[in-house]
Amino acid sequence: MTDTDRGTQRDRNSAFYLFTQQNLPACKPVLTPEWVFMTFLFIGFIFIPVGLVTLRASHSVVEIVERYDIGCVPEPFRINKVSYIQDDSIPKNCSLSFKVPKYMKAPIYIYYQLDNYYQNHRRYVKSRSDKQLLHGQNQHGISSCQPVEVNNDRPIIPCGLIAWSLFNDTFTFIRNRAELKVNRKNIAWKSDREHKFGKNVYPFNFQNGTLIGGGKLNPRIPLSDQEDLIVWMRTSALPSFRKLYGRIEKDLDVDDVVVVHLMNNYNTYSFGGKKKLVLSTTSWLGGKNDFLGLAYVFIGSSSVTIAVVFTLLHLLSHRH
Repeated sequence: MTDTDRGTQRDRNSAFYLFTQQNLPACKPVLTPEWVFMTFLFIGFIFIPVGLVTLRASHSVVEIVERYDIGCVPEPFRINKVSYIQDDSIPKNCSLSFKVPKYMKAPIYIYYQLDNYYQNHRRYVKSRSDKQLLHGQNQHGISSCQPVEVNNDRPIIPCGLIAWSLFNDTFTFIRNRAELKVNRKNIAWKSDREHKFGKNVYPFNFQNGTLIGGGKLNPRIPLSDQEDLIVWMRTSALPSFRKLYGRIEKDLDVDDVVVVHLMNNYNTYSFGGKKKLVLSTTSWLGGKNDFLGLAYVFIGSSSVTIAVVFTLLHLLSHRH
């Protein structure tokens, strides 16, 4: 045998050659009826208990949801809510109360919920400058912030529609005539505070135009500490969303009556949006959401059903 033949033989015995020619040894299991039955039963017996445990964790979460955008509009203005919210001479203070249905263990998370609000609109999402948020007004690439980039020939910090439309309703909670303190620190992601918003970047020329969008910012506080803004700038993918407002770090007992004094400043009436206040506890799995548990139970139940049907078909086929 020549050297050329030996080289060719070695190449044909190499793993790469065998892989490309699909000649590698492989495991080819034979799916017997017994294996199929046992596999589906195993999936069912694993998924159903996991789903039930997940549902139990979700149901252990106590959640209070109160819509306030309609009730906080005085009766004479309910025919034209837009004129009410745009008229600065009309007081926007409002009060609502609710009774705690179950014991709520601290920390109790406070969210504001907006419905029919499309933060995922392409023009809205693009209307921001991440470089400016991190480095300040020395950055000139703010054309993406249109139409809210400059005012009186001076740059706006932070620029863009997202910052301009900052949510600005405020909430104060009273129980037994004593105010419940709301912790508003660490409500934003740590990565956002440290890596996306500058510690030496301060609001400048913000909400100074003729058309005011939402909340104002304290020009003496750097953007990295403006956590309301940081939470708001993380846009939602869906038209109904919740954003964290703060935490109540005291337990609430059953039948406690909580009075909320709020400022109904934010305009959702122009586009038919809804505003809700949400108080919620958490479990080891997070907030209240039955979807994951129901999905596990559904898949497990379907697997057991398929196993039973296959078993019956197999037995009937053997009788014939």
